[in-house]
Amino acid sequence: MITSSGNLFADLGLPDADDLKVKSDLAALMLRSIRELGLSQTAASQRIGIPQPKLSKILNGRFEGISETYIAAGLRQLGHDIDYQVSRRHDGIGRSRVTEMN
Repeated sequence: MITSSGNLFADLGLPDADDLKVKSDLAALMLRSIRELGLSQTAASQRIGIPQPKLSKILNGRFEGISETYIAAGLRQLGHDIDYQVSRRHDGIGRSRVTEMN
């Protein structure tokens, strides 16, 4: 049996796996919000303020040239509050994660 690390991108050995996981989690929240609001991709792209092809890229997990901040800004336009929490510095490289709050 193979045990997942909780990050499919890391399990696949992809570079920047943590960044891809965060972007993927944010994109999933965006897709859910768009569906909850009953928006088409065209209407959602207008509300968010980005071209529809770029929104399609995000929603389909193609994050080349797309930053976490860019996706978070789109979530704000859909009515989400975005909070950044930075922990104390430690040795090594820090990590990013998405935690959805109710």
